[in-house]
Amino acid sequence: MGDKMKKMLIAFIMVLFLTGCNNDLMNTPTKRVETMLNNYVTLDEEVVDDLDNTLLEETVMTNEQKSRYKDILKRQYQNLSYEIKDETIDGDTATVEVEIEVYDYRKIIDAADDYLNNNQDEFLTEDGTTTDISKFNDYKLDLLEEAKDKVTYTLNLTLKKVDDKWTLDDLTDTEISKIHGLYAY
Repeated sequence: MGDKMKKMLIAFIMVLFLTGCNNDLMNTPTKRVETMLNNYVTLDEEVVDDLDNTLLEETVMTNEQKSRYKDILKRQYQNLSYEIKDETIDGDTATVEVEIEVYDYRKIIDAADDYLNNNQDEFLTEDGTTTDISKFNDYKLDLLEEAKDKVTYTLNLTLKKVDDKWTLDDLTDTEISKIHGLYAY
């Protein structure tokens, strides 16, 4: 075998080795959680599709309000920061503890609800008999668009090893509400 052929063979083996090592390095519970959270931050297509599907089910908002709310949640995702605190592996199951920081939308919504309770006359329908939900939604969306305060939550994300690959379990409603900054603390 000539020198050129040996060099090509060595290069090929190194590529295989590095690729194999890279896949092994990426196949950890922590790396899977980091990938999932980075998908939120980068507005991965699947994350945005899930958001769109959720908003399709929303019946209380107008289409314009849904669009505004989508932008508010996208801003939330893009500004999400996280720190992995711990990884616990027990055979083919694992838990990754991660601390996230997000805009505190829960505080804003609670304050808006309190404001509505104390100032119902500002949100009445034209005939003055009931609350105009659309008007109130616009009020809340205005406040959410201006959010600056942040809150820190802890997530304990679970994973299973399937066919030697770590797979993140579906997020719970609580975990999703924390990522959205809507968890009642």
